[in-house]
Amino acid sequence: MKQYVIYRRVSTEEQGKSGLGLDAQNRDIKLFRANFSEEPHEVLAEFEDHLSGKHDARPELQKALDLVRKTGAELLVSKLDRLSRKVSFIATLMDDPKVKLRVASMPQADKFQLHIYAALAEQEREFISARTKAALAEAKAKGTKLGGLRPKTDARNKAIQANARARAEKVAGLVQPLRAQGATFKAIADTLNASGVPTARGGRWQPSQVKRVLERLEAAE
Repeated sequence: MKQYVIYRRVSTEEQGKSGLGLDAQNRDIKLFRANFSEEPHEVLAEFEDHLSGKHDARPELQKALDLVRKTGAELLVSKLDRLSRKVSFIATLMDDPKVKLRVASMPQADKFQLHIYAALAEQEREFISARTKAALAEAKAKGTKLGGLRPKTDARNKAIQANARARAEKVAGLVQPLRAQGATFKAIADTLNASGVPTARGGRWQPSQVKRVLERLEAAE
């Protein structure tokens, strides 16, 4: 019988207490088990860390890996960055013959594909960081005053962002698995429309809206 050890991670203690991020991970794992896992299967144990993915020393992850090595079960995570944001850490795990890894949002991906994905994701994060720093430096050089939003403006912006993330979460269970399987933004929009799922304003989905939803879900995690 197929056996899994489930691992989840959120970045802060506050996220762990509020459930922010955990609902999405639980949904992905549940979807994988229902639609992509071998049957029958069982979950041996579940572990959860409330730490940044930049830290390799995570006690619950270590417990999960110890159990995986001992039993031969597969380590099941919702997304690869829930395991780690460092490609070197992921590569080390993949080189371990006693560790079997399964990513719910990429159910058909093998170790080679996961390694490539981790490397590309790390490069993208480094580029975004460098681009942000360059933009701030350029703005400062031009005399632009950085930061300092009025309290009401800042609160309104945060409320708008929170509402957008909440709307994105409602369709995450459909759009993320489809995207993980290689579906285009247009194909996902067509699926949502065919399923009778309306947009936030009650209209029909467009590819650009699907793209924004996926970007919000990525940022929230």
